Parts: sequence; structure tokens; C-alpha cells
Amino acid sequence: MLISIRHVTRYSYAQPVAYAIQSLRLTPASFKGQRVIDWQIDMPGFGPPMEFRDGFGNVVHLATASIAHSEVAIEAGGTVETTDCSGVVTGLPKSAPPRVFLKETAQTLPDKAIRELAASAKGKDTLDKLHALAEIVRNQVDYQIGSTHAHTCAADALADGKGVCQDHAHIFISAGRTLGVPVRYVTGYLALAEPATSEANHAWAEAWVDGLGWVGFDVANRICPTDRYVRLAVGLDAGYAAPIIGSRRGGNAEQLDVAVEVREQEQNVHQ
Repeated sequence: MLISIRHVTRYSYAQPVAYAIQSLRLTPASFKGQRVIDWQIDMPGFGPPMEFRDGFGNVVHLATASIAHSEVAIEAGGTVETTDCSGVVTGLPKSAPPRVFLKETAQTLPDKAIRELAASAKGKDTLDKLHALAEIVRNQVDYQIGSTHAHTCAADALADGKGVCQDHAHIFISAGRTLGVPVRYVTGYLALAEPATSEANHAWAEAWVDGLGWVGFDVANRICPTDRYVRLAVGLDAGYAAPIIGSRRGGNAEQLDVAVEVREQEQNVHQ
């Protein structure tokens, strides 16, 4: 499948910002099942970015703006060709070993309820247990936009019984790690059957299964990622994999506007 993506983030301020620095994890990687055909990042007013790969294998662009400004516009996008690999992710650049993703974070710290939820997942092997776990999490947490915020932790979302894809991923990650399975947070894009503009990109999780490697679980949609998914970045939780992290000197009353367009294209690109 060919998928075109346009991801626009705008920050506006009541008073000018004197200096800003932005760290961007907005560049997808090519691997088995995902081929980046073209990709661009545009940041008017910022100097040429420094590019590097972080410890999780993500491509990061670090850019600064030292001229006073009242608005920041960051646009990323391009075309990606995908193939359905039943959620199995192989061929990625080398990164942190799987055991790193057993580390607990503030947003994935398990409580008694999460440990009990994890223990209730049954199966003949690890993969079966993970599929069961994903179903249990989704059954217990209803999808409700606006019911949580960026810093909601897994335990609170589970206790509240509602959340969004970030919360489903965090609960699954937290529970999976209590079972001794390395699990990581994934950001990316999902091409819906009907093209639409959303206010954010999508999120899911990947778990390490011996003999298979990393396997994706989109708990919110009760499915392993297919060719409708474009994988962007990974981390221990949403904060580590955030597409944009920045800081500034000056400015106040920040307003944030995000628009993400993900569309399926006709298969007209030559191999």
C-alpha cells in the first residue's frame, strides 16, 4: 500500500520567543514491510538541523531558532510504501537490546490492578498471552477522546476505565513488563478506510517474542499493525517517543495546533 502523510504542528505565542530548540522524531525508518519513498521536514526560521540516531534507533533532528518569533510551524510528510507482515517488525537499524524495555517509567509503573490484569492473561505461549492481554486491556478501558491527558499514567487510566490509544498502549506495556516481556511504545500513523484529518498521530506497542522478535499490538483497535500503519518512533513510553520535544526562552500563552492527514494512494510508484 502507498500512504501519503502530512503532519503539521503550529505553536503560537502572545509575546515573541527569543530562542527555541526543537528535537524532532518525525522521520520514519525503512525496514521489512515499510519503505520510505520520500520524506521531508520543513521548519521555517530554524537553522539547518543536526541529525543523529538515538539509543532506541530513532532518527532525531535537532534544530534551533535564535531570531525572535511569535509562531513556529513544523511540517513533516512524504510517501511510504507498506506491506502487511502480521505485526512482526524486522530489519530495523540496531538499537537498544530488548531487555532495556523492561524498565518501568512514571507512566508505566504497575499497581496491584495492573499486576492482576497481567496475571489473568492466559495462553499456551508468550504470543498467545500477549494477544489475550491486549484483548483484556481493551475490554476494560473504553476508547473516549478527551478522557485523559498527555501525562496520564497507566494505573490511572485503567482505574478510570477510559482513555485513548496512548493509554491502551501504556497499560499493555506496564502489564507486559510485569510478565517479564520487554514492551515498547510506538508512535506512527494509521490510514483509515475513509481519509480524514486528525488532531494527533497514532500509538501502539511492540512486544519482544523469542523466535519472532518485535511484534506490534494496537490495543485500541484490537489488531496487530497491518499495511495501513506507518511506524515512526519508539521509546519506553509516550514521552520518550514523542514526535516533538522543545524548549524556549521567552514567549507566553502558548497555543498548540496539530493536524495530521494520512491517505492511501494509488499504487503508481515504480519499484
